Amino acid sequence: MRLPRPRSPLRAVVALVATTAIGGVLAACGSGPASGSGSRQSITLYNGQHVQTTDALVAGFERATGITVDVRDGTEDTLTNQIVTEGARSPADVIYTENSPALEYLQSKGLLAKVDPGSLAKTPSRYNSPSGDWVGVSARVSVMIYNPSLISKSQLPTSVLGLASPRYKGKLAFAPGETDFQPIVTAVDRAYGKAATLSWLEGISANLSGYTHTYAANETIADEVNRGVVAFGVINQYYWYRMRAEIGRSNIHSALAYFAPHDPGYVIDVSGAAVLKSSKHQAAAQEFLAYLVSKAGQSIIADPSKSISFEYPIASGVTTKAPETPFNRLQPYPITVGELGDGRAAVALLTEAGLL
Repeated sequence: MRLPRPRSPLRAVVALVATTAIGGVLAACGSGPASGSGSRQSITLYNGQHVQTTDALVAGFERATGITVDVRDGTEDTLTNQIVTEGARSPADVIYTENSPALEYLQSKGLLAKVDPGSLAKTPSRYNSPSGDWVGVSARVSVMIYNPSLISKSQLPTSVLGLASPRYKGKLAFAPGETDFQPIVTAVDRAYGKAATLSWLEGISANLSGYTHTYAANETIADEVNRGVVAFGVINQYYWYRMRAEIGRSNIHSALAYFAPHDPGYVIDVSGAAVLKSSKHQAAAQEFLAYLVSKAGQSIIADPSKSISFEYPIASGVTTKAPETPFNRLQPYPITVGELGDGRAAVALLTEAGLL
């Protein structure tokens, strides 16, 4: 799982840009000041998404509705476990995560409220909770990042199974604790079975043995590969685009490559949001979800100048403005968010292989 980014002056800049931009598109959200709100309403958001993306969305929502949002940042696994521990006493009204398994886990615990049908209808059903307990907001795709000075594109594996090949010993950057990698493990398990998946993970572990290329987060993989510390790694595509926006094109010494079409390593990850069943502000919380999937909210995700997101908007018919492979041209492994599940089987396999 990613390490939470510290809040910085960039937060204020992104929020200001988003607030200004949203002024002209409030009608598209279909929301005005909250009805019956003689006093200013407030909701608490447990945020496992990137700070800059969430700040831009929160700024637009507050401007559009008059509802304030108390944002509490953390990693999605930490926040998910916190909600389970807090139970009905949780102060959270909404949780917003990078990946669907965290939401599926909370759903399995019976802690999520049903999402308003109007919000669910804004996102294609294959990217929403099969039970209607959370709504898909954006998507990313798994890719390889590589440094051409250390490894050529033709030398990269075409299948994710190739990561276990001895030819990549000492060349692979890996973040086993990243929740972004769990869907890949789940996909491999679905395609080849538990025994083959465990053997594959043990091969990756052997390739990492004796080297210091095991990291805590995708951001670190992107940085280490870009600086030439290690040859290549697996990340979600938006980390590379975010890095390029932050350090400048002239400082980019890496590139992206895809696994073969429909390979289990070529996975779409969905970021989503849910309302807690224990929320004391159900209407306002549902309004926040409605904003995330509205044209106004999706337009913020679509435009990197507003949110530095580089994720793919997937609702309200909005498409990305970022210079990356169009979402409709991706050729991922055919696995649904329901089949990705809650990630626990993937964690068990990673643990059994000695990677966690």
